[in-house]
Amino acid sequence: MANSRMPVMFAGHGSPMNALADNGFTRALQTEAAALAPRPRAVLCISAHWQSVGSRVTTAARPETIHDFYGFPPELSAVQYPAPGSPELANEVIELFDFGVVDGDAGWGLDHGAWSVLRHMFPAAGVPVVQLSLDRDLDTRGHIEIARRLAPLRERGVLILGSGNIVHNLRRIDWRDDAEPYAWAIEFDGAIGELLLKADLEGLAGYRERCGETARLAVPTDEHYLPLLYAAALREPGEPLTFFYEGIEYGSISMRSLRIG
Repeated sequence: MANSRMPVMFAGHGSPMNALADNGFTRALQTEAAALAPRPRAVLCISAHWQSVGSRVTTAARPETIHDFYGFPPELSAVQYPAPGSPELANEVIELFDFGVVDGDAGWGLDHGAWSVLRHMFPAAGVPVVQLSLDRDLDTRGHIEIARRLAPLRERGVLILGSGNIVHNLRRIDWRDDAEPYAWAIEFDGAIGELLLKADLEGLAGYRERCGETARLAVPTDEHYLPLLYAAALREPGEPLTFFYEGIEYGSISMRSLRIG
């Protein structure tokens, strides 16, 4: 196990097509991964694309690559990310909680919220990956409590990665590459960015009350926002937070991504 505390990251993963792209976002992921020292023992990913009843953690030694999307080119569905799992890490996660709070799941693999990001960070797929689900019955503060219990893993060489989007409104999406961001998307993304810099975890949890109508438009459903809370909740007092990528694509998808530590 590594002796140095690993950072925590959140990636605004955007369109599944970013898995195949060579752009500013994917190059930023590559740069951040190259700067990790030491190399992580494993990755624990909290993806917007795995919600469950109760919290679950993947236990498969060889997780499958899940293609959980439709309407995209065949080459995207052909992508495989054969990273090993880690039953050992899954058991460590389970043991951080009281009995039955987090259960093992041998059936889930790696969804595109995980592999579309990780294939740029670790293209050789040599770092083991475990996913932790989002319990759909928890409110924002409940997710923060789950996240805080994960803190010891950072000291054990585990990179904790949230994958979602701060602004994610598919009903208002404009698929043009040069689409102008909506004013409400810019406002909400900026407001959350300020709360992150201030380490205002209560403000991040109460984003709907803080941001009103812009929150309703930016976060019509919260599964893409919640992984951000896992990263923010793991920030230790005084730890630096940097945004390694910013921007809004297709009008209504924030790509803001960050590193803590």
